[in-house]
Amino acid sequence: MKVDLIVPCYNEEAVLRMFYEEAKKVADGIENYSFRFLFINDGSKDKTLSVMEELAAKDERVKYISFSRNFGKESAMYAGLKNSDADYTVVMDADLQHPPSLIPEMLAVMEEGYDCCATNRATRDNDSKIRQGLTNIFYKFINKISDVDMPNGAGDFRMMNRNMVKAVIAMSEVQRFSKGIFSWVGFNTKWISFKDVQRAAGETKWSFYSLFKYAVEGITAFSTAPLKAVTAFGSAVSLISLIYLIVVVADKITRGTDAPGYTSLMAALLFIGSVIILCVGIVGEYIAKIYMEVKNRPVYIIGKTNLEEPKHDYR
Repeated sequence: MKVDLIVPCYNEEAVLRMFYEEAKKVADGIENYSFRFLFINDGSKDKTLSVMEELAAKDERVKYISFSRNFGKESAMYAGLKNSDADYTVVMDADLQHPPSLIPEMLAVMEEGYDCCATNRATRDNDSKIRQGLTNIFYKFINKISDVDMPNGAGDFRMMNRNMVKAVIAMSEVQRFSKGIFSWVGFNTKWISFKDVQRAAGETKWSFYSLFKYAVEGITAFSTAPLKAVTAFGSAVSLISLIYLIVVVADKITRGTDAPGYTSLMAALLFIGSVIILCVGIVGEYIAKIYMEVKNRPVYIIGKTNLEEPKHDYR
């Protein structure tokens, strides 16, 4: 049985050797499975690619794909999955926050007949209280407004069989939200938990702003609820504006007003401005997604690789 470890990397020079040694130790201790390491260099600005080349020179199981520029982690995962042909494929981070020691347990789950063994963090002790709170809110919100079901703490660290990998890469949208895609394709999944661990080295690449953008991407990718909310909100504001307009007109008739044009100005501002300006941002998010998708640009472009027959994404 063949197992591919897909490892997206962005500026992971400080930790990549440590990850390889830990993962190699686990892989070498498992019998009857043939492992391959597939590192995806997502346009790193440090010496991540040099480390990959160094590891590949001493271990033929190490393969790498280096992008022509930074395309993002989602694109890196997609490239790895598209270039995997193993019976089981694992997606995991290079910072050792996804413990390689879980791989034997994940294999045992797959041998029980599951299509996927997914993981979630039982604790988030290394995250700030604010970040923990916002994360909880996000998972509750997206589960309520979309058709996908993502447990709180669900991550990208998972093992999938060949059928599920094929289903995931068949969803070739440019703006990807893999957590939602993994849930949307279905399949028989078993969840296991692990304790939160700190990065072995280096710094996290996820700022609050990047996490916010990622959350917006997930919401707009798997739910039209915001658009429906725009309609409901616009209707409510229009009704309130109409009622207020009646009140203003009645006040003008009965008592008069000291400001000429006040009635028409207030009506225009309330009825048009409040509805259009407050809602245009939400609609714009969906229009922007349509704009990016219809361009049909590749999800990634390979700059360098040691794969003999790499699968590109030129469309």
